[in-house]
Amino acid sequence: MRIHAPEAKNVFTTVFADAARWEAEAADRRGAAGASRGPLDGRIVSVKALFDVAGTVTSSGSAVLRALAPAVEDAEIVKRLRAAGAIVIGKTQMTEFAFSALGTNPHDGMPGNPRDRTRVPGGSSSGAAVSVVERMVDIAIGSDTGGSLRIPAALSGAVGFKPTSGFVPTAGAFSLSSTLDTIGPIAASVEDCFVADQVLSGEVAPSRLRPASPGTFRLVVARGRLFDRCEPEVLAAFENAMERLRSGGSQIKDGSIEAALDDVARIDRIGTFPSIEVGATLRSLGISELDGIDPRTRVRIEAGARILGTDYVRMVRLRQAAIRSFERCFGNNEAFVVPTTPIRAPLISSLVEDAAFHELNGLVLRNPRVANVLDCPSISLPLPIEGLPVGLMLIGRRNADRHLLEIASSIEMILRGNLRGT
Repeated sequence: MRIHAPEAKNVFTTVFADAARWEAEAADRRGAAGASRGPLDGRIVSVKALFDVAGTVTSSGSAVLRALAPAVEDAEIVKRLRAAGAIVIGKTQMTEFAFSALGTNPHDGMPGNPRDRTRVPGGSSSGAAVSVVERMVDIAIGSDTGGSLRIPAALSGAVGFKPTSGFVPTAGAFSLSSTLDTIGPIAASVEDCFVADQVLSGEVAPSRLRPASPGTFRLVVARGRLFDRCEPEVLAAFENAMERLRSGGSQIKDGSIEAALDDVARIDRIGTFPSIEVGATLRSLGISELDGIDPRTRVRIEAGARILGTDYVRMVRLRQAAIRSFERCFGNNEAFVVPTTPIRAPLISSLVEDAAFHELNGLVLRNPRVANVLDCPSISLPLPIEGLPVGLMLIGRRNADRHLLEIASSIEMILRGNLRGT
């Protein structure tokens, strides 16, 4: 099994071998009887280490949480996956508390990037992305608070989808930020992300994914600061993709979300939601001291602890206003498009110094986190290039998740060179 191969080192924190075997046999029996539970029945799925799975400790990538009592029941999304017939194979590695974006973890180790083991895989859902790219699983479920699905998808070469908040329940998941946390899939295709999202969101009448016809939507390239400091290889891959999409019939125009980025910056000047809210999560788990936490994580938690309650309320109000304002930026059937990250996967050796780590961590978070702060669905698609992966990110209108997936499916077909009439 690939899950026991050398490339699987540090990908999983727990493997449910016996339970997975039983679930697979049950799925086979349902298939033979013509009683399939749907498109996830019999598919192999991993879940991030911050989800409760009955009988296991929810360590969330942290040594200080290993002493917690085992979970007494599955997280709500794990229950939904099992009810849909998915084979939950194990828990995947992550950064501590899901609080960094490169994939590093001094407590549990880090999987190497599947394209180059000397480079980071991206995070915080590091093991999730690698489990998909290395074909250990069909679909991985992770969380996304500032890009934690889309960043590892982009740096490792997969599709990562972040829904609008509220569509997928977060009950039974460690909370980095109750304001920004979302749960979604990483997979090899948009269709698999669509299928998983329907199960995660409790869709009562699942439907088939119908790619949007290229002429029925418009892509708006959000020129401006989200293109600053882009590596030449990232820019070249992005512009080449835009040309291929134009040739495939897609409508593309240049635009701007600079006003929305100004709104985000106003919030950032006060503080960040994860830095404040993860402290509350830790206290609820009985963790009042920060000893034993990665110093690079600890410094960000301590910064959040210094934010006044009145300033936190200001942040909430500013965000609500920013969300309303950004919704008005979308025309009919439009989605914004930018590079997922301005750089490709950094070398592990480049992160030795704290200053370099924090700079690169902030750089890969810069573009994806906009969709979290502004509460929009967003998806990262891998661009078809040689060498290190590059991601193309779409940001859709709030609550228009299904339409964004339809647009993404159309783009995926054009970029893969197999566009068909829809």
